[in-house]
Amino acid sequence: MSTSSDAVSHSHDANGHGHAAHGHTHSEESLKRIVNRLSRIEGHVRGIKTMVYEGRPCPDVLVQVAAVRGALDRVARLILDEHLSECISRAVTEGNIEAELTELKAALDRFFD
Repeated sequence: MSTSSDAVSHSHDANGHGHAAHGHTHSEESLKRIVNRLSRIEGHVRGIKTMVYEGRPCPDVLVQVAAVRGALDRVARLILDEHLSECISRAVTEGNIEAELTELKAALDRFFD
């Protein structure tokens, strides 16, 4: 998704799915970095699926699953860092910090379950 400026705007529904909407904006560079990492993870997961299909040893498969989990954790960290530096700062400026913090706390509760 792209706009004529150097930022992308999106919001999230109750299930965390993104939609074009209100002032939830991130730079094209940040969005590209996250999407590229997710694409690499997607390829890695397909590789694990192939390993299972080929009957590769379970320990080898588990090592690859651990690698994907670590990569997903790093993507989550990037997203959280971006949220704290951009979205929370913007919410302070716009005067809606309480709503933004409530949304962040709910997301973190689901993340850590």
